[in-house]
Amino acid sequence: MATSSPLLVTFSIYLAAMVLIGFAAWRSTRNFDDYILGGRSLGGLVTALSAGASDMSGWLLMGLPGAMYLGGLSEAWIAFGLIAGAWANWRLVAGPLRVYTERTSNALTLPDYFTHRFADENRMLRVLSALVILVFFAVYCASGVVAGARLFESVFGLPYAQAIWWGAAVTILYTLVGGFLAVSWTDTVQATLMIFALVLTPIVVLLSLGGVQPSLALIQQVDPARLDWFKGGTLGVVGIVSLLAWGLGYFGQPHILARFMAADNIATIPKARRIGMIWMIACLLGAMAVGFFGIAHYAAHPEGAAAVNANSERVFIELSEELFNPWIAGILLSAILAAVMSTLSAQLLVCSSALTEDFYRGFLRRNAGQRELVWVGRAMVLAVALIALAIAQDPDSRVLSLVSYAWAGFGAAFGPVVVLSLFWKRMTRNGALAGVVTGALVVIGWKEIAVNQWGSGLYEIVPGFIAAAVAVFVGSLLDREPPAQVQITHEQVRASLRETGY
Repeated sequence: MATSSPLLVTFSIYLAAMVLIGFAAWRSTRNFDDYILGGRSLGGLVTALSAGASDMSGWLLMGLPGAMYLGGLSEAWIAFGLIAGAWANWRLVAGPLRVYTERTSNALTLPDYFTHRFADENRMLRVLSALVILVFFAVYCASGVVAGARLFESVFGLPYAQAIWWGAAVTILYTLVGGFLAVSWTDTVQATLMIFALVLTPIVVLLSLGGVQPSLALIQQVDPARLDWFKGGTLGVVGIVSLLAWGLGYFGQPHILARFMAADNIATIPKARRIGMIWMIACLLGAMAVGFFGIAHYAAHPEGAAAVNANSERVFIELSEELFNPWIAGILLSAILAAVMSTLSAQLLVCSSALTEDFYRGFLRRNAGQRELVWVGRAMVLAVALIALAIAQDPDSRVLSLVSYAWAGFGAAFGPVVVLSLFWKRMTRNGALAGVVTGALVVIGWKEIAVNQWGSGLYEIVPGFIAAAVAVFVGSLLDREPPAQVQITHEQVRASLRETGY
């Protein structure tokens, strides 16, 4: 579709609104705590939608529909795993982490929490955790840049090399200026836009095809295996386990855990959980329906299938352009940009906080003033963004593959450590170190050797998560018991949680 005035106007209004929210947040950002964690002031609605939007990146509107378009129902297992994992994260981790981070010297970042939770005096755990964040988030941020570039490339006909800059520029600007509050407030707007697009689009696709039954008949004609949950018998136990295992990743995602830490109080968490899960389930069902019924649409309209067959991750873009007038299409395509921007901004801020809080203030300038830290944080946002742009230069990059690698890295390196730190008093600093290092190395090793060289179909998060959990247990039990004050703090946190029903 040629670039039209309605598309330009819609995108321009949306981007301008995000920048204005960023500057509004800037006026409410008084110190570094506000810039990194919003002063722990998020209410239930913002906590829920911000957690959801920062979680569901461009993968939701590009990677997942693309996977469903190629593989059919067999790709839906990933959604079941994500729903179970997200619910468990809200139920088991959100409340305890909110209380624990406040009790451990008001920790602002995950490495900061680990440092105080385990009384890590030589700060080795802080350094290693921050390094893991920087390594995997560089890849994760690149996935957001790629998704944004695909959107601008498709809609405005820009060359890929230019599209990656246009796709990231506004996100970098409002994150740099407004910090955590800007990211959270824009997330709320973006989450609303995303659910609107993902509910409306599949409904219109089905109406254009005459309903569910005619659509299923068309899919049957294209490939009966796409109607099979087990892909004609080719999706075995390993494949199903790998797709379901995406849910394990939630326990270790720093950008999602930061939303739990920023809630105004623990009483906010149950309300946020209900809102967040309803939003997530609706969005996942919509995204899967877009890709799945997109098979039927292009079976009925093969003249428009070339672009989608060349790159299945464009199925939502192409359907929006074909089925809606330019004004509505502009709103729907803005939802892709919203998904990209919400996650990319959260990731940039987590990287910035790791560099500023865990390296700059932790090692270089312990007595740095609040104004200085805020400006260093902004500089780090820009630096990490430039690295992500460099990684995203490859025009053959695929959003889903980039996301899956980073998701596994965080899930394995941090997931077991976070969960066990909240519930196991006997866990030690050395156990946590063993877990972080083992989880990260197993994910990298499994991906590079077992998957890329041996052709294993097992998702790297499975061996990584199991190995990290074992390493935490073994490392802690072989170590001396934690210091008395660490154990006392743990008991106080658990007692406080019991009083509030956790």
